[in-house]
Amino acid sequence: MIYYLAEFLNKYWDIPGIGLFRYISFRSAMAFIVSLAFALLIGKQIIRYLQRKQIGEEIRNLGLEGQMQKKGTPTMGGILILASMLLPVILFANILNIYIVLMLVTTVWLGLVGFADDYIKVFLKNKEGLSGKAKIIGQVSLGLFVGLVMWLNPGIVIKEKVQAGKNQTRMEIVKSEEYGDYQQVTVSQSKKTTQTTIPFVKNNEFDYGWLNPFKNEKYSFVTWIIFVLVVILTITAVSNGANLTDGLDGLATGVSAVTVTTLGVFAYLSGNVIYAEYLNIMYIPHSGELVVFISAMLGALVGFLWYNSYPAQVFMGDTGSLTIGGIIAVFSILVRKELLVPILCGIFLVENLSVVLQVSYFKYTKRKYGEGRRIFLMSPLHHHYQKKGYPEPKIVTRFWIVAILLAVITVVTLKIR
Repeated sequence: MIYYLAEFLNKYWDIPGIGLFRYISFRSAMAFIVSLAFALLIGKQIIRYLQRKQIGEEIRNLGLEGQMQKKGTPTMGGILILASMLLPVILFANILNIYIVLMLVTTVWLGLVGFADDYIKVFLKNKEGLSGKAKIIGQVSLGLFVGLVMWLNPGIVIKEKVQAGKNQTRMEIVKSEEYGDYQQVTVSQSKKTTQTTIPFVKNNEFDYGWLNPFKNEKYSFVTWIIFVLVVILTITAVSNGANLTDGLDGLATGVSAVTVTTLGVFAYLSGNVIYAEYLNIMYIPHSGELVVFISAMLGALVGFLWYNSYPAQVFMGDTGSLTIGGIIAVFSILVRKELLVPILCGIFLVENLSVVLQVSYFKYTKRKYGEGRRIFLMSPLHHHYQKKGYPEPKIVTRFWIVAILLAVITVVTLKIR
């Protein structure tokens, strides 16, 4: 709203300072500040409201140290994250930008799925919550929607270099939207493609078309079907991974904050023609607007962490964790970094795998030996360390450190070719 108001005022009146709203960096900073301030200011009011309504966490006694002390702690705090994030996005982002539209749809879509799960647990007193099948349907349908929009929307393209002749590349002088200066960059043309980023190879580019067994242009739709399936898989895996990680005070919040910061850097570089040219990475027109969205999300996460850090005053619930995981997945897809997710979201991946391995091994050994055996003392993995006697704050802090390390490695891989 403020973005469009500033555009209107800047067109007809010369108001000092109004031009700042054209810059992504300024609007991103404002989105972060507003979301953080909003989360801090209304956080206590929301927690008190949840306490009055007795919207508390139902705790199953798993024999973990300090576990039963959390009984009754307000849950559904994800509402605070989503509200703190959406307000500055609506205020400062170009909400007609197709990338912003997709992120808003993702937030509301999975927010409703997570809210339904929390509502069933808290108000209907059903500890199982929304069925696993219903959650998967929500995630798969979102993946199908996002994949089809990326396929069919003409505004979602990348820019590829135009060759002027043998061993030559055409150059032109362009004005940076971010800084207003002029620089020489490679002439490029829009291309509808399934190209994405992959580390350790020349130019860091991978095309899903390489997986298409039909090389005829007539069967190009097969490539897009493969791409849509990857989108569905990514959203489902990361969303569930974030949900499983949300088991200790501040764990999912802190890890997610590190992850979205890294994705924000990718969006800023990929959406800026000059930086993309300088770093020789994929240039994605108009994707720079995503930095405003991710800045708002980061501010909301930091604000929520104020209340969610040990000992937590509120839990995010599935309203928060499912949505955060889905946002991270869709964002990585939009900036063509989904193949870096196994590294960047390594914490989510390991938490997911620990559950899959634990359940699979237990079932296998029960069939073979008549008695189920376990790989970990308990899954997800963070509970394994609790069982080993590690204090909860120490586990969370170390997971944060690992998340930071993975984020650094993810960025570094782009220069290892």
